[in-house]
Amino acid sequence: MTTPSPPVTSPPAVTIEALRRAPKVLLHDHLDGGLRPSTIIDLARESGYDELPTDDPERLRRWFVDNANAGSLVRYLRTFGHTVAVMQTEAALRRVAYECVEDLAADGVVYAEVRFAPELHLEQGLSLDDVVAAVLAGFADGQRAAAAAGRPIVVGCLVTAMRHAARSTEIAELAVRFRRDGVVGFDIAGAEAGNPPTRHLDAFDYLRAQCMRYTIHAGEAFGLPSIKEAIGYCGADRLGHGVRVIDDVALPSGADPADASFAGATLGDVANYVRDKRIPLELCPSSNVQTGAVPDLASHPFNILARLRFRVTVNTDNRLMGDTTMSCECALLADRFGYDWADFERFAVNAMKSAFIPFDERMTLIDEVIKPGYAELVAGLID
Repeated sequence: MTTPSPPVTSPPAVTIEALRRAPKVLLHDHLDGGLRPSTIIDLARESGYDELPTDDPERLRRWFVDNANAGSLVRYLRTFGHTVAVMQTEAALRRVAYECVEDLAADGVVYAEVRFAPELHLEQGLSLDDVVAAVLAGFADGQRAAAAAGRPIVVGCLVTAMRHAARSTEIAELAVRFRRDGVVGFDIAGAEAGNPPTRHLDAFDYLRAQCMRYTIHAGEAFGLPSIKEAIGYCGADRLGHGVRVIDDVALPSGADPADASFAGATLGDVANYVRDKRIPLELCPSSNVQTGAVPDLASHPFNILARLRFRVTVNTDNRLMGDTTMSCECALLADRFGYDWADFERFAVNAMKSAFIPFDERMTLIDEVIKPGYAELVAGLID
């Protein structure tokens, strides 16, 4: 008598519901761009901030999305006035950080690097150290709660300096000071035009001397020259967005961004350097459309860069302004480019390889969380 073979199960379709169960890695997420609308209203009420456009959570959510769909990075950034205004106390910062971790874990994110600019949170007397300590405490609270709920997540903090200001070296020193407490790297952010990364060479020299990792917002609003400065002069480990590296890629005539391959594409010096050095691209599809970095999702070079084997990663940028999650971003890419589970596993591994935590910790998450998680998902073992 033969033993019947177990039934063959097909992997689940790549839907947003299934994507929420997939282990995901997020490298580019702004703390002040991911608040819950209800939390903004609560914190505004507690602090006496009376400039919100509405005190209805759903209308406020819609207001942020509508005003972020500006087609301009400068206009997009204006929406942060309200979120930063209610993040000026230790209690508010700790709450926002805790809820950030909670929301990411609920979406199936297993590792995240969340960034924010401490210099924007000093209006009520906090010091830079107070601000960072409060955020790190919130992240720690959130990670403990997520683990207890059966959704473990590791969260690292990126400390950001504003590129139009003159505090980057001070913020770099702040990042190094907290490197044993949860800060894993440094970033510069803000309007690119007129604020090149080379203005902050002293900060980058200091970080390299301290063996501290850093990413630079580049190639979002200002194009290829910004990328060239970030990697050639400033030595960025990763590129925040980096989407305009496509300007240095010449495609064969008639190539469609949805094609499976781009044989015959010609890369310029900058694009070759980015690919050859495996410099990670922190691509944020929805945000790149909102800020005008690309005209629409159909025109997004994500698929071109992925098929040409750049180290692409999927990111949210600002979950509130984009009304998005990691699962939503992945679903958009699946719908547009037909990606399957092997593709999303590759993107997650790309991101984990590119994280700013030690090598052994990265490999542990890849080997014990990400790869087994996708294997179970494809085998139909995850409900």
